[in-house]
Amino acid sequence: MTAAPARTERSAQRQRSRTGSLTRRMIGVAGLWIGILLLIGGFALDRVLTRSIVDNFDDQLEYVLKTALIAAAEIGPDGEVRFSRPPADQRFIEAYSGVYFQVSGEGADTFPSRSLWDRRLRVSGGHFDTEPHIYDTMEFADEPLRVAELDVILPGSPIRWRFQVAQSREFIDRQIGELRETLIWSFALLGFGLLVLAALQTVYGLWPLRRVQREVVAIRSGTKARISDDFPTEIRPLTEEINQLLEHSEEQAEEARRHAGNLAHALKTPLTVITNAATAQAPDLANSVCREALVMRRQVDHHLARARALGRRASAQARACVWDSLQAVQRAVDRLYENATVDIAGDKAAEVRVERQDLDEMLGNLVENAAKYGNGRVFVTVENHASTIDICVEDDGPGIPEADRGLLFSRGVRLDTTGKPGTGLGLAIVRDVAEIYGGSVRLEESEDLGGLLARLTLPAG
Repeated sequence: MTAAPARTERSAQRQRSRTGSLTRRMIGVAGLWIGILLLIGGFALDRVLTRSIVDNFDDQLEYVLKTALIAAAEIGPDGEVRFSRPPADQRFIEAYSGVYFQVSGEGADTFPSRSLWDRRLRVSGGHFDTEPHIYDTMEFADEPLRVAELDVILPGSPIRWRFQVAQSREFIDRQIGELRETLIWSFALLGFGLLVLAALQTVYGLWPLRRVQREVVAIRSGTKARISDDFPTEIRPLTEEINQLLEHSEEQAEEARRHAGNLAHALKTPLTVITNAATAQAPDLANSVCREALVMRRQVDHHLARARALGRRASAQARACVWDSLQAVQRAVDRLYENATVDIAGDKAAEVRVERQDLDEMLGNLVENAAKYGNGRVFVTVENHASTIDICVEDDGPGIPEADRGLLFSRGVRLDTTGKPGTGLGLAIVRDVAEIYGGSVRLEESEDLGGLLARLTLPAG
């Protein structure tokens, strides 16, 4: 007994998981997009600033290499390199200070800075650096270096001298680390702020929908009848449609109550007659029951036709081809009335905003009446007037005086005295169903056949 509710609950949970929350979706998309942009922007900014720090560091090395060393270098009497002025940076004379220089040449003694102490910079052969060559090296295990070197032939010396300036990367690595830490915290705060802003914007933007929900709950509880009009432009069409739907539902409910009341009232009198006849044990009880049962059947048929039309009218997509319906009615009437000829003419592509079953019922009543009370000829014309479709049903019968035409739309009224079978509700049903769909029906005189012309007007599809 509990398996079905459990499956229903699981199905509802899966449906909720698929649909989810609109707020979470919008915040999630905003957060994802903000995260992607911040990552791309942060990476690009890190590259630019890191490159700027490294370039500035390299410019300083190159300046020291060219200005403090090469520009002050000369060849002494012993053929060795010496400086006309000592380097201004005192770190060159402090042991292991992190700033070093070295001058070396093939076949000559290496001239290192005092800061190197017992260490020497590696000199790689096989290339001649006419422009400053800057690179990183790990030749000192505990001290990564950034080295700038340049090969120079000094005046008075045939030797190619390699001037090298090196500085510990600790300084720029510390700067880059501080920069990246600042970037991470800054972009994290920026991302959090943007996410909070997106959340506030989403909540504020969707707030009218929550108002709509609360007002719908108020309508359901009976405290309100309609949704208010003070909504943003984007939400107002939704609230207007909901109000129109509520109005339509109320109209349908009222129509249903009215039909139920009309049917009850229509059946009350025949039932009273049958009850009285049975109570009095009237000798014509059987005839009374048959007569009043026929009356009740007419009323039930009439109200059922209206109820079906009202129920199908709710479909805004209702469309029916007039020509197809007329051909179906023509075949049915030809079988029922062998002496009658039904001719159809007019627009074969005309469509009306009516359910096919209701259109068949209206056309069937009109064409059958024309075949029944005419002298054998029935002519049906379909006229397209853009927004409406007129269906004219003409017969060659005796016609009906203009003063009596309105009586034919009354329920159960018949002007026929020939005793032909009928309920007297055909035209009343046609009128009621046509009005439900926004159409109309009226009776006129046929100019071509001389009999009655019934003009059914329906909204074009």
